[in-house]
Amino acid sequence: MTASEIDRSERLHGLDALRAAALLLGVVLHATLSFFPAPIWIVADDQRSVWASGLFFAIHLFRMGTFFLIAGLFAHGLLNRRGVVGFAIDRLTRIAAPLAVFWGVILAAIVAVVIWNASLQGLTAADAPPPPKYDWTDVPLTHLWFLWVLLIFYAALLILRAAFGALDRKGDGARALDRLTAGLVGPWGPLVLGAPVAVALWLEPNWIAFFGVPTPDHGLIPNAAALVGFGTAFGFGVLLDRRRDLLGRIQAWTPACLGLALVVGAMALMLAGGPDPRLEPLTDPSIKAAAAAAFGVATFASVFAAVGLAMRFASGRSAVRRYLSDASYWVYIVHLPLVLTGQVLVQDWTLPWAVKLILVVSGVLVVSIASYELLIRHSFMGRWLNGRRVPWRRAPRPVLAPAE
Repeated sequence: MTASEIDRSERLHGLDALRAAALLLGVVLHATLSFFPAPIWIVADDQRSVWASGLFFAIHLFRMGTFFLIAGLFAHGLLNRRGVVGFAIDRLTRIAAPLAVFWGVILAAIVAVVIWNASLQGLTAADAPPPPKYDWTDVPLTHLWFLWVLLIFYAALLILRAAFGALDRKGDGARALDRLTAGLVGPWGPLVLGAPVAVALWLEPNWIAFFGVPTPDHGLIPNAAALVGFGTAFGFGVLLDRRRDLLGRIQAWTPACLGLALVVGAMALMLAGGPDPRLEPLTDPSIKAAAAAAFGVATFASVFAAVGLAMRFASGRSAVRRYLSDASYWVYIVHLPLVLTGQVLVQDWTLPWAVKLILVVSGVLVVSIASYELLIRHSFMGRWLNGRRVPWRRAPRPVLAPAE
């Protein structure tokens, strides 16, 4: 798409599809965990491979940074269209309410699968580790942590926007931000945007480099590296919405950003111990600094590349992509207990790990998309989660010939 083709009123189909892909790739990401060379997951399959951990690394490097950049861009657009009150109501309805409603159900389902797997392994309650404290510093947010972090970023957006508007009466600051945003678009942008992430990772105590930005899935206060890394992506997405014409420039720089992501991403992988993950924190200051810098640059280079590829190849209207975009939210909410169930079922099968991975991912997608079609899309829950309810198609009534 050219800059002139990107209008603020136009639905960004490419970014819509990319956001859906980021959520759906979460199914693949979690499904790979049982095949890691070293057991790190609730289910440990009898088939292990460094290719599984390598696939995890590649997805994890760009997935959530991409998601939060798109979330920031769409949030700013929604805020402009609906105003502060309308924005707050929409986000509370479609983000806060699903977190409140589904968190307990999903957690209970995960616990049930964990108990089932433990019984299959011959373990009893006496073998279980001590339970966590479950106070505000150790709330198990599970994979729904991103909803909580989104709410934090939305609140920050409203506060900062109000403060900036009060201070920038003449609009000079806004124009300066627009010029800054334009200056960050290019292969040098990941160097600048990745710098605060690199510093935050280097300062992170007990940082296991293979996992990049530590997932803030425990406690109501996210770790500093997650706030900085995902907050930088979200904030740049907000600024990018003010200059949607820059999406065309990002698309033009896609080959350079993709090459940078591949080279620096490979460096980050090697510094983290290679595809056979080193699961101990980095202690050597120089290696830790190099790994943190590589992760910061590779993260945003891969985000830019993903955005450019989506704008290039998925910007047209597509009924299939739109359906998957609508379904992806529900699929991600319900997928983790289903992934665990699939992993438990196939863990002892004498099949290659890649075949098991395909079976688990395919089964989860079939079940979750079927439940979306039957329970969500055409009901009030479709309007709740997606902002619209799609009515069931009715067969047209036959036209009766006039009686003779």
